[in-house]
Amino acid sequence: MKINWGTAIVLVFIGFISFIMYFVVKMNTDRSYEHDLVTEDYYKQELAFQKEIDSEANSKNLVKNITVKKIDKGLVITFPEEKNHNDISGTIFLYRPSNKKLDFEIPISLSDSKLVIKEENLIEGRWNITIDWKYEGVPYLFKKSFTY
Repeated sequence: MKINWGTAIVLVFIGFISFIMYFVVKMNTDRSYEHDLVTEDYYKQELAFQKEIDSEANSKNLVKNITVKKIDKGLVITFPEEKNHNDISGTIFLYRPSNKKLDFEIPISLSDSKLVIKEENLIEGRWNITIDWKYEGVPYLFKKSFTY
């Protein structure tokens, strides 16, 4: 049996459409391809954006800014040593872009200029850290993306 060129074109179109439909159905039904929104309260965060800009500017004007370093025990966050660690308050928010269930927030309580986040709380992959802190009433904001 011979297939003419018109039939061949129709068969190619049917094959292509079937290929695309397979992936559309697979992406919509498979749970491993689900992705969350970046944030649930997007508009609320947008309203606080100017305060965030001012806090980041304060942070960039520091002589020595916060450093984040991976160690065997977890993650070490070092605050500027010229600031009295007893007067530093705020929160540390760790955000996992691929899974919002892994996000967590911890309050800042320092015994010296360093804070350790234990390894049990972190899994390998990309993280975003946001440190929102105050010293003597002046707000500071530190943001960084890192791979743990």
